[in-house]
Amino acid sequence: MSTLKITARDAATGPVLEVFGELDYHNASRLRERVTATGLRPGQRLTLDLGGLEFCDSSGINALIAAHQHASAMRADIVLASVPAPTLRILRVIGLDRIIPLHPDGDTATLA
Repeated sequence: MSTLKITARDAATGPVLEVFGELDYHNASRLRERVTATGLRPGQRLTLDLGGLEFCDSSGINALIAAHQHASAMRADIVLASVPAPTLRILRVIGLDRIIPLHPDGDTATLA
């Protein structure tokens, strides 16, 4: 079974979830649950820092889409930071990079 670790911190723009390990069929639901449980208010920005991501399959991509939908439902923004090259390629192929803003790192993503 693959491993996934998610840590949370607060930034001036809103909550930051740092994702480490493998975001796949076995644990994509953990990211969905964590995003839903994260206190997100209208006008805030949820940052998903993927710098520690080692692998992402279609279930992981679906979890990112669900995170976007959750943020939208809460009238908040969402951004992805430090997206690894293999995952970035997938996001570009499916066009998700045109829906969810991408940042080179967590610091840039959390600038007010």
